[in-house]
Amino acid sequence: MEMKFCQSCAMPLGDKDELYGTNADGTRNEDYCKYCYQDGAFTADISMEQMIEICVPHMVAANPGMSEDEARNRMREYFPGLKRWSKG
Repeated sequence: MEMKFCQSCAMPLGDKDELYGTNADGTRNEDYCKYCYQDGAFTADISMEQMIEICVPHMVAANPGMSEDEARNRMREYFPGLKRWSKG
């Protein structure tokens, strides 16, 4: 099975419901995590760059040996392809 990632912050979502955001009707949203999307709306009106800065410490903590700059650079490459940030 293909790993799903939040289309806003790139957090792995897994198979369990507890990490998924919710639609306006309370159903599970398949694209976004609960930290980014609740009740059919994004939890914060922020830019992609602001999201990256929020995510840097989490990525560094999850990847021992990774520097903040490396995490930031990886996210700057990856995030434009996520649904929330894509220009397409």
